[in-house]
Amino acid sequence: MLKGIDPILNADVLHALKSMGHGDDLIIADMNFPADSIARQTVYGRLLKLENVTAGRAAQAILSLMPLDSFVPQPVLRMEIVGKPDEVPPVQAEVQAAIDAAEGRSWPMGSIERFAFYEAAKRSYCVIQTGERRFYGCFVLKKGVLPPDA
Repeated sequence: MLKGIDPILNADVLHALKSMGHGDDLIIADMNFPADSIARQTVYGRLLKLENVTAGRAAQAILSLMPLDSFVPQPVLRMEIVGKPDEVPPVQAEVQAAIDAAEGRSWPMGSIERFAFYEAAKRSYCVIQTGERRFYGCFVLKKGVLPPDA
């Protein structure tokens, strides 16, 4: 155990978060996402896991350490529901709440079509698969910077 670090963040995830740079993308994936095959194509090259937690809980833990990119209008993208791109299911609302809590303000997510999400995931730094069993619990988070006085 380490003080100040969310206990669900394991050593592998902490290493990836520390290794990422400004503008790198991190994928939070649900249980149905082809996480292992996609992760093999990322910069990190292997799948990371936060088992037995929801996407919202994973986002809360990750965002307790990782700043979002303030140089882009939507540093978090949610996978769109096929045929219903504007619908926001509860799993996505929970991640939105985690974003808003971490940032101390409302910062709406953008959205990305399912197959475009897969391509974005292949170009990401890493994929973290959660224990999320609800559909469409998949997100892209773009890492930002910490100012010198942070």
